[in-house]
Amino acid sequence: MIGKLSYGKFALIGLLIGFSQAAFSQVTDSLKTDSTLLIVPNPADSVLRIRNLNPYFTLHVDSSLEYQLDINRDQSRYYWFLKNSPVGLRINKNSGLLTFKAEKSYFLSGRLKYDYEYKVNLGVQNLDNPTDRVDTSFTILFFNTEIIPSKVKPTVNNVLYIDEGDTVSFKVQCEDGNFPIENINFTTNYPIRTLRNISRCGDDFVWTAPFDFVKDDDTSKQRTLIVNFIGTNKFNNKDTAVIYINVKESINYPQRIMEFNALRKDIENYILQLKGTFMGLDKKVRNTRSTRTSFDMTSASTALGGTIFSSLPTESQKTAGKILPSVGVALVPVKESVAPSKDYEQNSASLVRGSIKRLDYLLQDNMLVGDRDPDILNKTKKLRDELRQVQIQLIDIPIVEIEGSPEELDKYFNSPKVSKKYRTKKVN
Repeated sequence: MIGKLSYGKFALIGLLIGFSQAAFSQVTDSLKTDSTLLIVPNPADSVLRIRNLNPYFTLHVDSSLEYQLDINRDQSRYYWFLKNSPVGLRINKNSGLLTFKAEKSYFLSGRLKYDYEYKVNLGVQNLDNPTDRVDTSFTILFFNTEIIPSKVKPTVNNVLYIDEGDTVSFKVQCEDGNFPIENINFTTNYPIRTLRNISRCGDDFVWTAPFDFVKDDDTSKQRTLIVNFIGTNKFNNKDTAVIYINVKESINYPQRIMEFNALRKDIENYILQLKGTFMGLDKKVRNTRSTRTSFDMTSASTALGGTIFSSLPTESQKTAGKILPSVGVALVPVKESVAPSKDYEQNSASLVRGSIKRLDYLLQDNMLVGDRDPDILNKTKKLRDELRQVQIQLIDIPIVEIEGSPEELDKYFNSPKVSKKYRTKKVN
């Protein structure tokens, strides 16, 4: 009984074990099936791309570059090219090898610049399919450890000589080094006003020296204007160019001509006043002389009549002859009382006439020669001094108001009769 039971237990255990193996085998097969479904193969690389493109290159002067570009396709079927490339940069159209040698001569000749970002367009294209291509770009910059300073270079010498009223004009140029000058300012030792502003290379400096620039206390009759042109680059490094402008004292011709014309007009008006004064004095002398002549003729006639009557036979006639000469003698004091001699007026008229002639001669002798007569200062001074001297000489002679027009005064002054009366007599 016990043996049967044991056999049955073992049979049951065997069934259970078999069933378990079958179930485990089924689960294992199921897991294998599921794991096979989760495995997905990698997709094909269908988009053309550059695998190792560097977007930014930095090169030192006199260095070289060799950079192999790679794509995810067969290189033999594709063509490489560059656009807007700086001088010296090349690419092998078949292999995509980018090469460059930054020779210093490129920079010295100005074909390349330091610290300037060159944007280069890069392309690769399928030889058989035009639509299969890539267009991209990268940037390349060149630097130099050797510092070449930028300098301010005006287009004139550092020492200039001008006169007052002249205009100085020149360009403020720059000599570029590693870092070009971006801004220019200028300072002066005297405040000035320029016609144009100076802010960058190539601007024009234009300045006109005013006529009052040289002051009276400048013993050398010259003043020096010092102009400092200060150029600054982006790193605030500065370079200064100094220009010395020596300004000599000069004649302010517009103002001096106005002064000369005003002085000339004053002299001409004064001459007209003197001509009016001369005419008044000459008329007084003429009237007095006419009256005295009448008295002299009467006195002479009376004396002659007394002589004639004295020779007549009758006594009454002889008596009249004795009286008439006394009457002629008696007319002399009457003449002096009625028409005294005008010696002062005569001398004054002669002095005034001589002064008029003198001023007329000075005006003719000191006429301006053109608008920029170099002797205008001396001529103005001479006319002013002569006018003052004539006014002092005639200070005791009262100047009368002008009677008549200037034409009438000139006609009277230059009349032959008046000229003959005041003509200088020759002394043998």
